[in-house]
Amino acid sequence: MLYYLFSWLSKTFHLPGAGLFQFLTFRIAMAIILSLLIATIYGKKIIVFLRNRQIGETVRDLGLEGQIQKKGTPTMGGIIILLSILIPTLLFANLDKLYIRLMILCTVWLGIIGFLDDYFKLRARKKAHELGEKFIKKDSDGLAGISKIIGQVGLGIIIGVSLYFSNAVTVEREVITTPSAQLQKGERLAKDSNIIVRKLNGIDKRFVKVKTPITTIPFVKNHQFNYSKLISWIGPGAEKYTWIIYILIVTFIITAVSNGANLTDGLDGLAAGVSAIIGAGIGVFVYVSGNYILADYFDVMYIPNLGELSIFVGAFVGACIGFLWYNAFPAQVFMGDTGSLALGGIIASLAIIVRKELLIPIFCGVFLIENLSVILQVSYFKYTKKKYGEGKRIFLMSPLHHHFQKKGFHESKIAVRFWIITILCVVLSIVTLKIR
Repeated sequence: MLYYLFSWLSKTFHLPGAGLFQFLTFRIAMAIILSLLIATIYGKKIIVFLRNRQIGETVRDLGLEGQIQKKGTPTMGGIIILLSILIPTLLFANLDKLYIRLMILCTVWLGIIGFLDDYFKLRARKKAHELGEKFIKKDSDGLAGISKIIGQVGLGIIIGVSLYFSNAVTVEREVITTPSAQLQKGERLAKDSNIIVRKLNGIDKRFVKVKTPITTIPFVKNHQFNYSKLISWIGPGAEKYTWIIYILIVTFIITAVSNGANLTDGLDGLAAGVSAIIGAGIGVFVYVSGNYILADYFDVMYIPNLGELSIFVGAFVGACIGFLWYNAFPAQVFMGDTGSLALGGIIASLAIIVRKELLIPIFCGVFLIENLSVILQVSYFKYTKKKYGEGKRIFLMSPLHHHFQKKGFHESKIAVRFWIITILCVVLSIVTLKIR
């Protein structure tokens, strides 16, 4: 909103300083600063409100060190993160861009699902407390699992359909002969695909906008993969059904990563810290792919209109870091599903938009191992129980961070070490810009 206001002031009255809002880097910096201020200053007020409303965490005794002390700590603090992302984005971003609208939708959509889950948990626990402690386990499950999955799948379908069919979603292909000769299988020219001439490294190069469902393959020289290849083997004309495969993949990624972030949110500062680091890494990809000079230098696909998304990413990173002010050990507030589901969905959606979804297993390595630890633990327990009549476990407890707690590591040490692992994963992902 401020973007539009100052653009108007600059054009109409030539107001000194109003032109600053035309610079992307300035608006990114302002988004980061404002998100930090909202999270740290107004976050305290939200925590007090949650505490006064007795919106606190109910803890089941799992034999973990320091667990009982967390009882009563305000939850649903993800509201702090959501507000710290949305307000700077609405103020500083160009809301006409499809990518910005999709990310606002993703944030609000998953935030509502997480909020409902937390709300139903709290309501059930309050009811159970009134009826007696024996009802707590049975009645405190929150939103039904199938309802959460339906919500995540619904978001995945909307994002998948928008990215595949919208004419605003394009990449640029360098033109050597004629535009039609540059098209690869499964591609088509965008509606506004006029020849664009740019001087890069002193050489005039011609580009054309192309509609294509492609992504980046890490560590591969010819590093672009077209989703139509997954279906082209069926026969001639099969490529026109690529949208089905694409939407299914997008939906799976969003669901998997949001659940991975949800599982990771089990220690003070763990999910927020990991998400901040991942967000910073994705921010590098967004900025590079949204700037045609940097895209040419690193030899990555240039995605028109993507640069504006850097403002959202800046607000996202600032919100996660600001939330750590109160969520670091000992936590004064927990994000709950209100925050964790949204964080994972945002990260997945950003990766898909910037065409780096195949890098998710690398830069979201912590989310991946947390997910796998639960899957392996449950699967192995069921298998051994069926075969031997007694269930056995691979880990002392899952998700994986609880395994290390059981081994005697302090939760602060576990969280910081997972941050370090995430930094290594993100750096490795960024290195793929050059290593092929």
